[in-house]
Amino acid sequence: MTVKRYIYILCTLLFFSACEEIIEVDLNDADPRVVIEANLSDLQSTQHIRVSKTVAFNDPVNSLGVTNAVVIVLDSKGGHHDFQHDREGNYVARDFTPVAGQSYSLYVEVDGEPFHSTCYMQSYVDVDSTGIVRENIFGESYYFATFKFNDPPDVANYYKYDISINDASYRFSTVFQDKFNDGLYVTHQVSDLDAELKPGDYISVRRYCIDEKVFDYWNEYQSTNPGSAAPANPTSNISNNALGYFSVASAQEFRLQIMDTDFDLDNLDDSLLP
Repeated sequence: MTVKRYIYILCTLLFFSACEEIIEVDLNDADPRVVIEANLSDLQSTQHIRVSKTVAFNDPVNSLGVTNAVVIVLDSKGGHHDFQHDREGNYVARDFTPVAGQSYSLYVEVDGEPFHSTCYMQSYVDVDSTGIVRENIFGESYYFATFKFNDPPDVANYYKYDISINDASYRFSTVFQDKFNDGLYVTHQVSDLDAELKPGDYISVRRYCIDEKVFDYWNEYQSTNPGSAAPANPTSNISNNALGYFSVASAQEFRLQIMDTDFDLDNLDDSLLP
């Protein structure tokens, strides 16, 4: 056996041996991180912020609510809004309706550690018409709530949609920006592709006009986590290595019903406009 052949066989054995080696990673050793979920809007006068900490990978709960945090939101007009702990890490401020055109600052303190963020509340962009369309994607039929509107020219606009099917809890659907259609007449299609929709079902949509950093957070989320069993953490707009986001947005809620009719993009049902 030549020396070259001997080296080749030895390297091959080492390669397959390395492939079979089991590497154990202790997922429980990671230090807990603070998670702040603050989605404030003018849809209501009661605002909610959740403060929690991450838990071990195999823990039966997703997060552990923080019950002793200090949570304050300040506005650019000098307003001061204290959030009081309600339950399980949820903090509430009543009689607080954010106003478009103002900047808001979030201050959270957990065990003496401060976290801070700022957010500008964009003005709402009105919708001209709504409807429902049905499209075939890879042989499957899907229903989409559809929104048509004029995007304001020469202004960077960012849009976020949350969706609820048949009055279930709202969940994130998608985000859009006007980078390539600034000032144009725009159509947004929104759906829950995991839901098996049918005529008679209701689609409720919360449409938010958000700021750029909030858009970046959710755009990163939808880009990196499609169907992922172990989703990555989007880049937070909150300081001090916190997870989560701080958003203050103008918004409107829509409720549409799927009718036993085929719709297309050129034949929207304007009568469904709230």
